[in-house]
Amino acid sequence: MINEPTINPATNPSKTTGNFTYLALGDSYTIGESVKQAESFPYQLQNLLKAKGSEVANPKIIATTGWTTDELQAAIKKENLSGTFSFVTLLIGVNNQYRGYPISTYKKEFAELLQTAITYAGGNKNRVFVVSIPDWGVTPFGKNSGRPPETIAAEIDSFNAVNQEITFAAGISYTNITPASRNAATDISLIAADGLHPSAKMYGQWAETLFPKVANVLK
Repeated sequence: MINEPTINPATNPSKTTGNFTYLALGDSYTIGESVKQAESFPYQLQNLLKAKGSEVANPKIIATTGWTTDELQAAIKKENLSGTFSFVTLLIGVNNQYRGYPISTYKKEFAELLQTAITYAGGNKNRVFVVSIPDWGVTPFGKNSGRPPETIAAEIDSFNAVNQEITFAAGISYTNITPASRNAATDISLIAADGLHPSAKMYGQWAETLFPKVANVLK
């Protein structure tokens, strides 16, 4: 997410095929920075769905550590995807907040990204799943960032209020993982070894929360 080198987009080719396809759009929280690929929330979600009989191919991931909404938009255009997907997840905005970008810009670009997600879901709003931005202020990195955790929390809440409003107005599923992410303030097992990003355990919680919602639309 922060103070890290830009890396190439993680556009994992689907090594396994399945009856269902999955597009995951985002930033470090989607690629699973500092954990194994299999421990990222998209891959844990895929495994939960497969365990219940929904054969989901490996996620197609367009996400890179440090990306803001405009960088994700540019990457999607560059990817030039063809076809549609059985379902799409979208989690983006923490780097807009970290860099101090205007929330008005985020509001515009998030709304555009949500429409893009709907398009890649074949126009089916029931197959798009937005995930809220977690609170990095509770992590060791956040506590040593020089910014008061309360300020970070308030800014994260403001960005989430925007993405939630846009998501609800569009009739899209919204999964609020932010309150649970704040448990990392007292539970270090929820934080990866880098002291900033979620651990496999926290990503597993996100996947478990998303699982019943996605499974319901893949029936």
